Amino acid sequence: MNIHAEEMHNLCYTIDALSDSGKQAWRLQEDGSWRTCKYGESLKEGDKRITDVDEAEQWTGQRLKKTADGQLKLVGRPGKFDFWMRGIFAHAVPHRFHTPPIPQKNDLIGVVASLTPGIPWLVYLDTDGRFRALDTRSEPIIGNLDIAVRGEIASSSEYVGPDAACNEQSMNLLYAQFLGGWLEHLKTGQMGVFVPDPEKTKDIDSYLEALNAWQPR
Repeated sequence: MNIHAEEMHNLCYTIDALSDSGKQAWRLQEDGSWRTCKYGESLKEGDKRITDVDEAEQWTGQRLKKTADGQLKLVGRPGKFDFWMRGIFAHAVPHRFHTPPIPQKNDLIGVVASLTPGIPWLVYLDTDGRFRALDTRSEPIIGNLDIAVRGEIASSSEYVGPDAACNEQSMNLLYAQFLGGWLEHLKTGQMGVFVPDPEKTKDIDSYLEALNAWQPR
């Protein structure tokens, strides 16, 4: 894919493999080889760039191992009971070509207000910075590349539904938390970033200032 055609997309993904210690990382190349890298670093010539989300999701969570020549070999996706398996795993890392919009508080309030209490909802930000929600009983979270930033799963009327959306203090805090998570997502390229804990959350204006200054690398 040529650069001009590629940049018509908002973003592409690289496949970065990370050791369990987090000290070693590799990036998949167009020719199928792997180069050593810093996890989430800027794009370089020869990096495999994926714009199809389904293709990128197929790589997410795949396990790899080192070969004798220092390259990586695909082992396969861990089984259901291999959650704590140590090793090298593949991650899809987004790289943006345009500055995304800043998430809007009114959109968060609208999503929260639309949710029916009693269902385990996950409120999240997608890769376009839009607030969304999914029913965790039927939709996956792990490996879901629509989820850039995620909140906690909630079903109580204190956290989802019209009553929750009317709680200005709660919505202000939740919005600030999502802005903090969104900033971390943009800076690190990590997907499924958890919002910061309330006690570690900064004020809204601080996040807005940092987000307005952020530019794609």
